[in-house]
Amino acid sequence: MRGFVDDRNRALLPIQVASSLQAEPIEVLVWIDTAFDGHLVFSKELIKKMQLDSLVETEAILADGSKITMESYFCVVDWFGRKVPVQVIENDGRFPLLGTGLLDGRTVHINYDTKAVTVG
Repeated sequence: MRGFVDDRNRALLPIQVASSLQAEPIEVLVWIDTAFDGHLVFSKELIKKMQLDSLVETEAILADGSKITMESYFCVVDWFGRKVPVQVIENDGRFPLLGTGLLDGRTVHINYDTKAVTVG
């Protein structure tokens, strides 16, 4: 899987995401966030656009150690040829985030010189 490093040094990766196993996927450009141990974080707008089904509220611990409650949703990611059901956390961020929940067992290579990202 190939992505790129943008002009602000964010490692970005295009992934295919759907609201269910039967739904048509859309491409979402995600920011690789190794400090996030979940699967995905999407904005309220993207969740609404994709019509994702709500799961439960979940507690999150922020970088400063504070705890907040966030809404979570269900989606399906085409991950290396497999349709994988995952949890999506809602936030107000500009970029969707991809966390270590999906990166576990994978190798991530970010080359800031060539601006290339590979996940294998």
